[in-house]
Amino acid sequence: MTVFQDANHYYQTIGELMNRASRDPVVGKKIGESGIVLRFVYRHPEAMTTINAKDKPAAGTFVTVLHGPNDLKADVTMTMDADVAHAFWHGKVNLMAALSKKQIVAEGPIPKILKLLPAVQPLYKQYPALLKELGYENMVMK
Repeated sequence: MTVFQDANHYYQTIGELMNRASRDPVVGKKIGESGIVLRFVYRHPEAMTTINAKDKPAAGTFVTVLHGPNDLKADVTMTMDADVAHAFWHGKVNLMAALSKKQIVAEGPIPKILKLLPAVQPLYKQYPALLKELGYENMVMK
């Protein structure tokens, strides 16, 4: 059984985390400075989120977050089960280990991804708090 009921459930949780990160003066700013387009492709359920740090974002955001399929050319694409992403945003997945075990498959320059890891660490605390805020306490990993 997967953590997410369907793609809408994913977008309500991790998708919302990405939306909030786009406005975060620490996380969003650092990702925005990367200048890359990063796409996350999920399985179980099928979902996709693209973070565009290349083009100028809307007012009040540091990057543009697109949910669902789009024609934007990604510099880096990361494909994984949504359950792996759920654990990652809890700080429970070592990216290098997940890449070597093929739990996460990356296409594009991996050093660009690794460079963003320190920037996203605040999200490891924000994600469980968001789940609680949305009434999904049962999804919070111990």
